[in-house]
Amino acid sequence: MKTAVIYNSQTGFTKRYAEWIAEATDADCFELSEAKKKNLSVYGAIVFGGWACAGSISKLSWFKNNIDKWTDKKLIAFCVGGSPLDNPEIEPALKKNFSESELNRVNVFYCPGGFNYEKMSAPSRLMMKIFIKSLKAKKDKTEEDEEMIKIISSSYDISDKKYIEPILKCLE
Repeated sequence: MKTAVIYNSQTGFTKRYAEWIAEATDADCFELSEAKKKNLSVYGAIVFGGWACAGSISKLSWFKNNIDKWTDKKLIAFCVGGSPLDNPEIEPALKKNFSESELNRVNVFYCPGGFNYEKMSAPSRLMMKIFIKSLKAKKDKTEEDEEMIKIISSSYDISDKKYIEPILKCLE
């Protein structure tokens, strides 16, 4: 099955995962702006990747606006974020990005990435600074809050090829 992997990446983590998926499946890989100019009808599977931003998946609206056109295709969406895979908030956050009928059509996955403050846009860096400051100001911080402050206060990378395995299985 001919596959297109389409991604939107701000700091490089989503691009890395998209390239790993494309390499493992011999798929065509496109940045979203390039994919918008392509005829995607030739593909049997479309994989879309975006980065997590305050519980939403970046540029997901483009993918969702095309779901009804892609009735004959296998559809996969993946989200890359800074949380480890075992964070219990991930699954509910992913699901709230899709309606029930969309979830019946789209296989959704999460891949841990990280933070790269050097490559983040100024608004994203500012948003993160405000979030960290609010966490630090919290009166009754939990152990999880303290751990989060420590983790997200600087750049880090927890991406790993092993996280694409469920996506590859879905494409078989």
